[in-house]
Amino acid sequence: MDEFKLDDGGLKKLNSKKGLLALLSKEPYNISRAIRYVDYEKRLAKLQVELIKLQTWAINNNERIIVIFEGRDAAGKGGAIRRITEQMNPRQFRIVALPKPTVEEKTQWYFQRYVNQFPTAGEIVFFDRSWYNRAVVEPVNGFCTNEQYTTFMNHVNNFETMISESGIRLVKIYMSISKSEQAKRFSDIKSNPLKQWKMTEVDRDAQKLWDVYTDYKRKMFENTNKELPFKVIRANRKTSARVAAIQHILKVIPYDKGLEV
Repeated sequence: MDEFKLDDGGLKKLNSKKGLLALLSKEPYNISRAIRYVDYEKRLAKLQVELIKLQTWAINNNERIIVIFEGRDAAGKGGAIRRITEQMNPRQFRIVALPKPTVEEKTQWYFQRYVNQFPTAGEIVFFDRSWYNRAVVEPVNGFCTNEQYTTFMNHVNNFETMISESGIRLVKIYMSISKSEQAKRFSDIKSNPLKQWKMTEVDRDAQKLWDVYTDYKRKMFENTNKELPFKVIRANRKTSARVAAIQHILKVIPYDKGLEV
């Protein structure tokens, strides 16, 4: 157990159900980590109240909101989305994580299958990866041609301008992790029988192609519409990344903070 001086406040946090679960859930026991987790849970609960206010505002005002999450494999996109949505009204949001395009979809306008998932009035849609697959994942792994990549990069800003001008609010988040943290998370996934399904062939090549991913990521950021930028969130620590993602959404969506829920 780590050496950590407990004051009365820390002792009270540790001597709670959440504190004890946080302390005993992982070995070696770490008091400071357990207390940080209790603080995180308390902060998360407050932020989730604000997210419910945001969703209620969106419903009442027929708002349409898209939040896209991008980032390397194992960056924590799905986990962040789950924490954001876990207390929301499930009838008024959707999480979209599209599989590989079908044969028919490959013949369509590239953006079409994403447009088909756009929100209706009062709805929030979270994309766990989005059309930006063509900016990074597809060219890195040879899933598109150079011509298709160039066409996408030339058109994406106009596409997003059309989204914004149509009245849809677009929030873009990029979860950024280090190479060593990605390797650690992959190792954890491989050793956990409940998570092994998450590993794909693309994931298995991610470390080997790290520098190629970095190059395409840089090009994506350089090309991004300055009016609709990505919010880059340091995600090596999952809890702080989730809090930062929620705070950003609450900051950029002008919901009624005084709304009672």
